[in-house]
Amino acid sequence: MTSTATPPGLARFNALEEHAARTALLEVCASTAWAGRLLAARPYADPDALYAESDAAMAALTEADLAEATAGHPPIGRPKPGDPTSAREQRGMAGATDELRAEMLELNLAYQERFGHVFLICATGRTAEEMRDAVRERLGNPPEKEREIVRTELGKINRIRLTRLVEED
Repeated sequence: MTSTATPPGLARFNALEEHAARTALLEVCASTAWAGRLLAARPYADPDALYAESDAAMAALTEADLAEATAGHPPIGRPKPGDPTSAREQRGMAGATDELRAEMLELNLAYQERFGHVFLICATGRTAEEMRDAVRERLGNPPEKEREIVRTELGKINRIRLTRLVEED
């Protein structure tokens, strides 16, 4: 037998005062357009409705909105100090050798120089080597293709973060 009750974390999110809900959403994704769209669609009947709205909002982001969203992410290998979300998501870099860390720094800088923003990848569950290989491969992408990859990766990150938000007891 399945329950149709709204999960406690989602019920709490639905009940949050607007400013608090906006703050929670901006911790998931730094795009004000994305957060505004999700905020306007509250309350959500279930997590799937929230995820669907997130996906639709992600698809509608402009180039400027994507730039705003990527600006909220630290470079791979350098999570924000004191930010457990960044540290958890980039856990794959924790055991990287000094050589690999130095290589990632160089690759991050080359990527940022080429595309104008941090290298964005859904790092959850990836090893340091997988992230290094991904940035190496993506450095050769044309900007239009890379922008769509970034949109996809950001959507994955948002889904993971929203899941954590709505599944908290």
